[in-house]
Amino acid sequence: MLTSQVIGPRRSEVVELDDLVPSDSQVLVDVLACGVCASDRRPWRELGTPDAPIRLGHEMSGRITAVGSSTLGWRVGDIITGLGGDGFSSQALMDSNAILPVPAGVDPALAIGEPLAVLVEALSRCGTILGARVAVVGLGFMGLGMIQLVRRMAPSILVGIDPNPGARAHGLAGGAHEVYHPDELPAAYRSTTSATNDQRFDLVLEITGVPSGMQLSAEMVKPYSTLSIIGYHPGGVPLVDSTLWMKAVTVVNGFSPDRRRTMLAMADGLDLVARRQFDYAPLITNRFALDQVDEAYELMHANPAEFVKSVIVP
Repeated sequence: MLTSQVIGPRRSEVVELDDLVPSDSQVLVDVLACGVCASDRRPWRELGTPDAPIRLGHEMSGRITAVGSSTLGWRVGDIITGLGGDGFSSQALMDSNAILPVPAGVDPALAIGEPLAVLVEALSRCGTILGARVAVVGLGFMGLGMIQLVRRMAPSILVGIDPNPGARAHGLAGGAHEVYHPDELPAAYRSTTSATNDQRFDLVLEITGVPSGMQLSAEMVKPYSTLSIIGYHPGGVPLVDSTLWMKAVTVVNGFSPDRRRTMLAMADGLDLVARRQFDYAPLITNRFALDQVDEAYELMHANPAEFVKSVIVP
């Protein structure tokens, strides 16, 4: 098998290793696609040595080539997605209780289950969307995916915020009613002097992963409403504005540590893909080979207007 591993800051290499063998409860897959996730950007940028390389990639789809003796229901040739690791490889092992079938007729690169599961599970804990004023702060890959999920739930208004003009254009195309640069957001959307005409939001979904996005989100949420923190905030405690306490805001941690809940959300998300209610096609803008992992991360770092998400296709 071939695998890409990080051997220094911003430097990967492809090496050949022995083929993998599944345990009783695992399946072996030929990796068909693996998403390049922003949460792995810091390890790629800062970690890894030739003596202690690190392997990345956890948003996988693949074709089963072998099954463990205690797996039930899975067969060689099934095309699946799910939760895994070391996905920037030609082969990977996945637990049989953490995979689901890719919907028939769908490109496996357009059905990676893990990020969609994160969004679906987080949204499930945010209350009623019908008729609500909803804002998505951060229109990267995950934010644009959330725009698609929220639009089908009939909010009264769906607003996207991002400094990147390309991201804002993607947001409008994906179903947002309005999009803004953070510096150009209408003043009434972040503060109010009227108790009868408060134009702040019933639900704010923070998907930036940076303190400035958290601060803006805290300003935009109405009293007695909900702020969901979905952005990945590495390296310490995120900045949460203390005025949220004064506004009696419900703060929802968008992360799910329970694999069972995540898999239930993934099943719901893949059902939306099968029913053409969610479409990865406008979000997967770039595909790279296994020996181009560094190029994929450099593109993420540059973040040109047309870019949303890359996948590695071994």
